[in-house]
Amino acid sequence: MSKTKASDLEERLGHKFKDKTLLRRALTHSSLSGANREVRDLERLEFLGDRVLGLLTAEELWRRYPDYEEGELAPRLNALVRKESCAKAALFFGIDAHIKMSDWEESSGGRKKKAILGDVMEAVLGALYVDGGLKAANSAYDKFWVPNIEELSKFHRDAKTALQEWSQRKKLGTPDYDVLKADGPAHAPAFRIEVKVKGKKPARGEGASKRKAQMAAAKKFLIREGVWNEND
Repeated sequence: MSKTKASDLEERLGHKFKDKTLLRRALTHSSLSGANREVRDLERLEFLGDRVLGLLTAEELWRRYPDYEEGELAPRLNALVRKESCAKAALFFGIDAHIKMSDWEESSGGRKKKAILGDVMEAVLGALYVDGGLKAANSAYDKFWVPNIEELSKFHRDAKTALQEWSQRKKLGTPDYDVLKADGPAHAPAFRIEVKVKGKKPARGEGASKRKAQMAAAKKFLIREGVWNEND
């Protein structure tokens, strides 16, 4: 990576590396295998970065949602540290343009693969931590994860969980699901289920299983109440 490119990426990340080799190692994909020491270092940095991301996320959620129980915090943490979220962060920082990979991997669209982007983003967080401690890693975290916490966690919660959390935050109790219809042949069952929340109009959903029908009903309820939109 040229000095100019490295400088640009450091500016986006919010940290100027004292040890430039750490950033270079973090950006070296495993497709450049063999005797390449940097490939092994990428994997080690990725391992560390995964734990750094988990710690930063756990602390942010703990501070942001003081009234949430562990069962409400855990799904959000899982959503925020998953590969898809890390891949979005990599694109946000422009890391995709800086990854060193084999010609074959690049020709097969490697720079846009979520798994690669996610792995490298974790490695970069690990490199930030080694070079500048939690402060350096937190600088990058604050730029992407903090402003997008609600959006990132929303898309990876199922509708039933989201509805239950919303209902409990509103102090409306736990949603009730009633089976209105259960018929159809054994190989193609059909269910219609109604979800009720105290003080709100019920919503109905259909599906090939009780769970799918419950999910459909919960999603309709969330959309109607403006908690989700049609694309969620």
